[in-house]
Amino acid sequence: MDSRARALWLRTEPLHAVTYFDEHCRGLGRALGLRGFWMGYFAARTAPLGPVPAPVAGSALAVFAPDMVARALPAAWSVPGVTPERVVDERAVRAAAALRAVVPGIAATAPQLLGPLAAMVADAPTIARPLFAANQALPERADPVEQLWQLTTSLREFRGDAHAAALADHDLDGCAALVLAAATDRVPKDGIRLDRGWSEEEWAVSVDALRSRRLLDTDGHVTDLGRTERAHVEDTTDRLAGRLLRPLTDRAADQLLTALKEPAGRVTEANVLPFPNPIGLPRPRVVEAAR
Repeated sequence: MDSRARALWLRTEPLHAVTYFDEHCRGLGRALGLRGFWMGYFAARTAPLGPVPAPVAGSALAVFAPDMVARALPAAWSVPGVTPERVVDERAVRAAAALRAVVPGIAATAPQLLGPLAAMVADAPTIARPLFAANQALPERADPVEQLWQLTTSLREFRGDAHAAALADHDLDGCAALVLAAATDRVPKDGIRLDRGWSEEEWAVSVDALRSRRLLDTDGHVTDLGRTERAHVEDTTDRLAGRLLRPLTDRAADQLLTALKEPAGRVTEANVLPFPNPIGLPRPRVVEAAR
């Protein structure tokens, strides 16, 4: 495991993830006239890519059922006044407001974080990383907290693209990946299927496929081989995401991780994020043990 790459995720993901769990952020879609949370989610997550068709968006997002994506896109872009540019802007404004509410002094802390975060984003390669490439290309935001959130989002999408590549390399499609993640308690067993739009039949097919690979036993419980396979996926993700740290010296990386500790901890302590959660972020005590 690349421990710095994992630590970078553990200390930037909470800052990014307010966009999914803070109530003001969750209201973005409805405020723009979109239909429900999920249409807003898909529009916001893919807005940096532009108004791409559902199959392209679904491929980049990796673990959502195609039908679920297709119910939101491209319909979101036909709503009057809703454009990718407007959604990108509104998302950053709301996320920054959420961070200011739960992390006192974040505006004063942000400037010391922006330099190393921006260096990683600027240096990272875009090949085969569609969501990262789209976020990297966004213009710099004038507000330092908005820019902090956007940089953590770019890092998050770099890791997300790496994770999608790792899943593909381990021959796990979106549904099978979630079945295995749920079986290893990485994501909540209850609700993750519906949360990502898969039918009972699709889920059952994936369970059978994982049984045939001896990753699940006959009762659907994870086997030792399944746990090993899931650990290999995370190790591959860490290895690929570790590329982000290349422009920083070890000392600079450690200083950044130290500086990120307090704001990330503030977010988790504020109960903005649920535990367990569908993004696989572990409980704070697990974060402490991973250092």
